[in-house]
Amino acid sequence: MKSAVISGIPTIWVEPESADVKKLAIWLPGFSGTKEAVQNNLHDLAKAGFVGLSFDPYQHGERGIESLDALRERVRGNIRRHFWPILARTAEEVPLIIDWAVANLGVQPEINLGGISMGGDISIAAAAVDHRVRRVAAAVATPDWMRPGSFEPPGQPDEAAQACYDRRNPLTHLADYRHCPAISFQCGADDRQVPPDGAQRFVAAMEAAYPECAENLDICLHEGVAHAFTPAMWQNALEWFLRG
Repeated sequence: MKSAVISGIPTIWVEPESADVKKLAIWLPGFSGTKEAVQNNLHDLAKAGFVGLSFDPYQHGERGIESLDALRERVRGNIRRHFWPILARTAEEVPLIIDWAVANLGVQPEINLGGISMGGDISIAAAAVDHRVRRVAAAVATPDWMRPGSFEPPGQPDEAAQACYDRRNPLTHLADYRHCPAISFQCGADDRQVPPDGAQRFVAAMEAAYPECAENLDICLHEGVAHAFTPAMWQNALEWFLRG
């Protein structure tokens, strides 16, 4: 496991034992998680031939501004005010990580990106920010930051948070995906925290607006699964990356 701080962003990565062509796969943790929490995923990525990399999202891990309990209480107390900026800012940091990895790790500029829950939300948004993100695997995540039907009280955004939503919410920025990145959604069929219909509505809207993108969009509903990241979801994510 190697580490570096990239433009103030703590980062870790694992390199494959051998690879003629280096491909980067970034994998991000769920809410309140850290880069270290996905170390096993990074090792799996390296075994599959990728440079497996993760970094601490905004206000997480080494970038935290409060205790873990305080982070959870603050964000869950008003999701739209405090969660939307985490999603937007972290998605907008992805190009910095890609620039550094291309320059310093010798990886190809066609990037695989994914994550769990919040990490998946960020990954979907980042595919619109940087078109070098060619494949996304989003587990128990959504492209609709409004999350209608979620059991979590959404709260109300302030002006800054609303600006984050207006700038980066995937479902309301379909044109930013007209380059057809390959996006796979791994959803819990019984997920009432992050309902799977967000992914379904995004895919339906994309297929209507950009029919040529249809073959690059995938939804897998895992029956009997609520808001949980399962081994089957991880296996599907790995296979999705390997298709690229």
